[in-house]
Amino acid sequence: MRKRHRFNTRMTRIILLISFLFFFGRFVYSSIGAWYHHQDKTQSQQSGLTVDTADR
Repeated sequence: MRKRHRFNTRMTRIILLISFLFFFGRFVYSSIGAWYHHQDKTQSQQSGLTVDTADR
């Protein structure tokens, strides 16, 4: 019978590195999206305030 090859530490490090890169990429992508959402929200609130004061 052939022995199955066990995962060595090099392969484990490569997989962990790839997983970390995916995690970090998703974090950066979501933080950029959240920042743009926050900017749009504050901009719409400011424009809403100027409209309310102009009506008075």
